[in-house]
Amino acid sequence: MDMNLRMAGVLLHPTSLPGPHGSGDFGPAAYRFVDWLHSAGQRLWQMLPTTPIGPGNSPYQGVSAFAGNPWLVALEPLVEQGWLVLPSVPEFPSLAVDYAQICPWREQQLRAAEAGFRARATPMQRQAFEDWCQAQQHWLEDYALFMALHALRQGQPWWAWEPALARREPAALARARSEAAAELGFWQFVQWQFDEQARQLKAYANARDVRLMGDLPIFVAHDSADCWARPDLYLLDADFQPTVVAGVPPDAMSAQGQRWGNPLYRWERMAHENFAWWTARVKRSLALADVFRIDHFRGFAGYYEIPASSPDARLGHWRPGPGQALFDAIKRELGPLPIVAEDLGFITEDVHALRQACGFPGMRILQFGFGGDGTHEFLPHNWPCTSVAYTGTHDNDTVRGWWQAASPRERAFAGSYLACGEHDVHWAMIRACCNSVAHMALFPLQDVLGLDGAHRMNVPGEPDGNWRWRFSWDMLGLHQGGEPARVLGLITAASGRAPLALLRLP
Repeated sequence: MDMNLRMAGVLLHPTSLPGPHGSGDFGPAAYRFVDWLHSAGQRLWQMLPTTPIGPGNSPYQGVSAFAGNPWLVALEPLVEQGWLVLPSVPEFPSLAVDYAQICPWREQQLRAAEAGFRARATPMQRQAFEDWCQAQQHWLEDYALFMALHALRQGQPWWAWEPALARREPAALARARSEAAAELGFWQFVQWQFDEQARQLKAYANARDVRLMGDLPIFVAHDSADCWARPDLYLLDADFQPTVVAGVPPDAMSAQGQRWGNPLYRWERMAHENFAWWTARVKRSLALADVFRIDHFRGFAGYYEIPASSPDARLGHWRPGPGQALFDAIKRELGPLPIVAEDLGFITEDVHALRQACGFPGMRILQFGFGGDGTHEFLPHNWPCTSVAYTGTHDNDTVRGWWQAASPRERAFAGSYLACGEHDVHWAMIRACCNSVAHMALFPLQDVLGLDGAHRMNVPGEPDGNWRWRFSWDMLGLHQGGEPARVLGLITAASGRAPLALLRLP
């Protein structure tokens, strides 16, 4: 993908799509959304991580860096294959995801579909499944066994399993694979279907000039298949407990900083293996997306190390990251990398130098630009063209919510700069991003729709109530001629990011 083309797109996680099964997925609504993006001249669909969710239903704390989120597997294709007969569907909330309700129900349907596949699949389908499992064996085998053992041990973390299993002694692993064979097959089947549906959606989007943008969290969860499979790649003690954990130091947003709790990498061990784990991870990401964002890019230049015994982030220290050597190793194996660097937060000169040396565009958030004066780096006239411009991200309030919560000074500055008020600030910010020199411009769907803060996706630091937002087709104004798509298309086309035909000039 050419990262230097002018283009625009929308940030929306698939779980936010409409649909009858409790949360959005890779089913019919995803294809309809691609059509909507195309009609509005949008060439990018940015998603949050599509890996399995973790504590707090966060896509940034998953149990695998390689697997897909099982709850994104659409049920309609499984019905069409003849593997699943859907029972009556409960009345799920239409504008929010109730994970406690939908996850067990969706798992029940996926288990029924896997049983249907075992009973009724054609020889060609069985062969396709076997071929896929063989091709993905380098991560699939550990992931499926991890999930099977997790289920059989009522969710116990891997370090609390029998010592022989926690240490991955060959005899114990062989016994576990034999005892959990049926469960292994289920998790393999689900991942196969995730891949099939993700690739089909990508092909459909690409055929309509829409590129998919993924998201790669820098760290993995402690209780994850990755950490269990290769504990030697993480800073763990003899009992497999982290000695230090990830986070960020105190700042204006948090007096105690943020203690994320993820185990930190043994970068010297990864370097000794020529960063093979990272290369495999990036290769996997590029199989499912055209471009991806790396979260917390600054951690590759220098990361914040917090003693595991510390309850908050005040006692941490900065340590050097792997730097350019990591990305050089990946490039040698995979070629040019279509990566966007999330370079927000406490950014030092070494982070800028690393991003520029790698040739990755950084991020500019327009909401952040109105707390200072005209020299602020987040104001559009100060952006370099090698930027990805955002009205806001999944971690920000919506533009309308930001306006309502902003100080009088910020509102006055934004109103003067953007020539807008509360009723049209979302369009003004979208227009400013589109008219900037930034090569890519992206907007959360909530901002395209002008929604207030009740519709935001995530509040950092709040453990509950996040990642739940969904929209309805009515919100897109499809019954009124598709007004949001029409206006978005006009702004995008006028700024050279979409075909001029959208302007319908005389």
